[in-house]
Amino acid sequence: MTPAVLPPALDLAGVAVFALTGALLAARLQQTFVTMAFFALITGVGGGSLRDMLLGAPAFWLHDPWVAPVIFATALIAWFTPRRWWENELLEWADALGLAAFAVLGTAKALAYGVAPVPAAVLGVVTGCVGGVARDIVAGVPSIIMRPELYVTAAALAAMLTVAGAVIGLPDAATWAIAWTAGFSLRAAAIRFRLALPAYREGSEP
Repeated sequence: MTPAVLPPALDLAGVAVFALTGALLAARLQQTFVTMAFFALITGVGGGSLRDMLLGAPAFWLHDPWVAPVIFATALIAWFTPRRWWENELLEWADALGLAAFAVLGTAKALAYGVAPVPAAVLGVVTGCVGGVARDIVAGVPSIIMRPELYVTAAALAAMLTVAGAVIGLPDAATWAIAWTAGFSLRAAAIRFRLALPAYREGSEP
């Protein structure tokens, strides 16, 4: 089966959005341009690279002549523009678009490589989230997976619906559209209404 791909422009847009979040974190920490570019790289391609490694496939960005230049250009944009331009909900909304799209792509690619449905959904979540996790670990800041907001959950919803559509035989285009819309909508609701999962609370002693 041919591995699934997003339209190239959409794929690159998702990479750029994630790269921008990495570059802006470096800017917030007042790092050098080299550090900013590195953060942009690991955030933009981290999830997809880990997915491809687990699939035994070539890392997607090593054979695409546009990914690295787009990441570098994104870092340049972050370097030469005021950080306040980006520090609002606009970037969160853009990140939500990319999160849902990459979760769908990662799941679809895993299924195309013959991965079973549940592990394929896990790889979808990996594709959408691991770049940000790696960025936060390197920066020494609290990771998104350690916060209760609906982020990983939105990626999981998109991934599970991608699997469900494939299992019941829906056309790829319809499956991806439904899964992306659901994942983005959940993340958008979390941004708009500050939705979060309940945190564990140990019961009081008897």
